Amino acid sequence: MTVALCDDSGIFRQGLSMLLEAAGVTVTASTGSGPELQAVLRKSMPDVVILDVRMPPTHTDEGIQLAAQLHREHPGLGILVFSTYVDPDWATRLLKDVPVGVGYLLKDHVTDARTLIDALHRVAAGSIALEPEVVATMLTAARQAGPLARLSDQERRVLALIAEGHSNEAIADRIAVSERTVESHIAAIFRSLDLPPNPEFNRRVQAAVAYLHANRR
Repeated sequence: MTVALCDDSGIFRQGLSMLLEAAGVTVTASTGSGPELQAVLRKSMPDVVILDVRMPPTHTDEGIQLAAQLHREHPGLGILVFSTYVDPDWATRLLKDVPVGVGYLLKDHVTDARTLIDALHRVAAGSIALEPEVVATMLTAARQAGPLARLSDQERRVLALIAEGHSNEAIADRIAVSERTVESHIAAIFRSLDLPPNPEFNRRVQAAVAYLHANRR
C-alpha cells in the first residue's frame, strides 16, 4: 500500500512515516500544505492520502475542504483525515462530500498501528473508518425523529458499528450474536432507511451517512 501525508507538523509527519514504514506501508510523499500535496498528486497517485484537519493558511478546516476537492478530482483516491478533536460536525461534512473510501480518526490514536493500518485498508477498499469516540458522541446526542426513530436499540447499535467501518463478522463479535443475526439487523436497517439495492452505491456507506446526518449536534 502507498500513502501520501499532508500535515503542517514536520515532527508528526516524521513519526507517522516511521510508524507506517515499520508496518510495511510505503510513504510516497510527506507534505505540509494542500497545494504541496496537490502538486505531488499530479506526478504520482498513492492509494490513500492522510490529511490533518487544521492546516495553513487559517488552521480551521482546510483538511475537510481539501478532502472534498481531492475526491472530486480523484474519485478513486482513499482519504483518511486526522484530527485532534472529537468533532461530529467535521465527520458529517467529510462523509457528505466524500461518501466512499474515507476515514476520520483522532491523532491520539495514531500510535495504535493495528487501528491505523486497518483504517487504511478499509479506506483503500472504498469503505469507511470512523473514530469510535465520534460515533459515541453522536449516540449521546442522538435525535429521536426521522427514520432512525424506527430502529430498535440493537439496530441502532449495529448501525453505529457500521458507521465505524466494522465488517459483519466484527459486529457479530462485538454484540455477541451470529453473523446471520447481524445480516438480519442490517436488512432491517436498510428497509427503515429506505435504501433499496443499488449497484452504483454502497448501502452500508449510505446508512452511515444517514446516521451521521441524523445525529449532528
